[in-house]
Amino acid sequence: MDHVNGRTAVKICGLRTAADARAAADAGASMVGLVFITGSPRCINRDEAEEILRALPSDVEPVALLADPEDSDAVLAWWRGRVQLHGNESEETCQRIASRGLTVMKGFAYTPEDLQRWNACNAIDTLVVDGPRGGGGVPFDHAALAAHMAGVSKRVLLAGGLTPENVHAAITAVHPWGVDVSSGVEHQRGVKDAKLIAHFCRAAGVTPRRVPPLG
Repeated sequence: MDHVNGRTAVKICGLRTAADARAAADAGASMVGLVFITGSPRCINRDEAEEILRALPSDVEPVALLADPEDSDAVLAWWRGRVQLHGNESEETCQRIASRGLTVMKGFAYTPEDLQRWNACNAIDTLVVDGPRGGGGVPFDHAALAAHMAGVSKRVLLAGGLTPENVHAAITAVHPWGVDVSSGVEHQRGVKDAKLIAHFCRAAGVTPRRVPPLG
């Protein structure tokens, strides 16, 4: 997946309902994240995930979020497509999961060293460059990342503290392939807000699939 119509890709992460999926799709998101990490306020089960998947149009790509999965992880047995690893996985773990026919995205808190490390990992398709606490709405120094982007060959999905108010500036500073938001489009922890999703996508320069009603 390249930039969507020449624009920055948008991933809405942490969906919990079919209504969330429809809101993300209508707003113009090209990817959505489904969290299977125990303890997360956004964690869902397979039945909930399949309801969300049924609500997605074919051009919105779902991503399963896992942290330090075992080879026997139940999600890996049935999921098809993209997996975002957001724990302390090794390069070997990423390779094993990629060898199952899954496309691996690696999430990590930004440091120049980790950016270089994961950019060099052949098993990884996309780098999800996050703040110090993934999903916690904590931003990091985008200028520092921007200074190292020239050496990155993989697609970069910028995450970490993004909101409708700051996403445009973040895109301007970093020029990522895409942006990833979770808590920045919630009206309470773990609960998505359709209006905030639409606002975020507009601020990121994405054209909605369906124009929301006035008011």
